Amino acid sequence: MKNIYLDHAATTPVAQKVIKAMKPFYQADFANPASAHLPGQKSAAAIEDAREIIADFLGAEKAEEIIFTAGGTEADNLALKGVAMAKAEEGKHIITSQIEHHAVLKSCEYLEKHFDFEITYLSVDENGLVDPEELKAQIREDTILISIMYANNEIGSIQPIKELVEIAQTNEILFHTDAVQIPGQFKLDVKNLGVDLLSISAHKFNGPKGVGALFVKKGIELVPQMSGGSQERKRRAGTVNLAAVVGMGKAATITASNLENKKEKLLALREYFISELLTNFKDVKLNGPEAELRLPANINIAFKNFNSESLLFNLSLNKIAAAAGSACASGSLNVSHVLEAIGLEKDYAQGSIRFSLGQNNTKAEIDYVIKTLKEITTRLESL
Repeated sequence: MKNIYLDHAATTPVAQKVIKAMKPFYQADFANPASAHLPGQKSAAAIEDAREIIADFLGAEKAEEIIFTAGGTEADNLALKGVAMAKAEEGKHIITSQIEHHAVLKSCEYLEKHFDFEITYLSVDENGLVDPEELKAQIREDTILISIMYANNEIGSIQPIKELVEIAQTNEILFHTDAVQIPGQFKLDVKNLGVDLLSISAHKFNGPKGVGALFVKKGIELVPQMSGGSQERKRRAGTVNLAAVVGMGKAATITASNLENKKEKLLALREYFISELLTNFKDVKLNGPEAELRLPANINIAFKNFNSESLLFNLSLNKIAAAAGSACASGSLNVSHVLEAIGLEKDYAQGSIRFSLGQNNTKAEIDYVIKTLKEITTRLESL
């Protein structure tokens, strides 16, 4: 059996058409887009073309509402810190959830420590879902921003973002969502959602690493988090990663054209995988919500009284790549903050594995994974 990659929530392979689109901008059309000469203007035009594509990809009304960043982490940082510093005189209270990506959680910690902001961390239920009523109850007069992720990267729970946004709008509070896991699984439409800010990252939908985007609704003020030049309309200093931005635009075009077929395939594979796991193993739990409230590519399964590190090591020896949780938290021996937040018992939480599917995975690969997992668990039980 060839290598089986089941960690697409961490990153995805760059599509060949994306690589082809990027190549000219490394040598032939390499000029700095901030330069005034003709080659520079050509580079700048390529960036603006990509900006138009990403704006359309997200359902934004204007291309100028897109800020290119170095990835989802920077987009989240810019959204939270940028809004917080711009609106600090109006209030210093932010609401988020306990299961956010560390880019959001660490940004909140930073604002607490250095700028005296107060952060409310909403709890989630056993499926990882925020209660809209709790959000209503936690809003204060000095609340300036709500940041709730669209879909969780570990357990795949999809939040009722539109309902949460309506609560924010009723109270005239800005709303940001980390939507990094959504492209390639669902269509994004910022106008329909009503969000004020939204983060994405290219490498989650077959684009290059090191580039992302932040949607910022027109009229919203942000304090830049990087000092330097006037790139990105003075909102993000630094020479734009030209080739990567072009690649992101190409990846968005490809993703949009194949979305429904990919989603249908992922859903079928996910349900087959979950069924096989629950049928073939005793004392296992599916972490996160059922069916329609779960990302199509996500399977997070807990094996009672097993250690995820041992399971993953043995899977890797058999050419199977999976994860224990967020790639950004790898190396930590602690139980995931997401699994703690949903109240998963420790004897299950320590044996939790995330499998995340891609469009090139097959049923035969899943069968091999099930067979291999049975061999691994049987062997580990006998030790």
